[in-house]
Amino acid sequence: MNARITSDMLVAALRRSAEAAGGGAMVLSHGDAISGAVIVAWAPRGETQAMFERGLGPDDRYIWRATGPEVGADASDYSEYLEKRRRFDPDIWVVEIEGIEDPDWLQQMVGID
Repeated sequence: MNARITSDMLVAALRRSAEAAGGGAMVLSHGDAISGAVIVAWAPRGETQAMFERGLGPDDRYIWRATGPEVGADASDYSEYLEKRRRFDPDIWVVEIEGIEDPDWLQQMVGID
């Protein structure tokens, strides 16, 4: 059995890392502390540009996948997506990362190119 980081610990780490990189992170939705799904809304200039969700991969390790509307969609599309997800799964976490435009930071944090 592999030890897994809890959702609230992951969210705390995302917040600290964003602040250390000169940006900010705001929890838009608190989920289940242990196993709630975690969605990162990347908003480098204050508007969401992309979303990523943590999930288990085929090798039983956590991976990050693009989720929601396509990159660069309208803000209303992202909001609508999150509303639907919250209705379906009220235990999700949504963390908005702002002020970090460096794609290397995003790659390191969520493993997305």
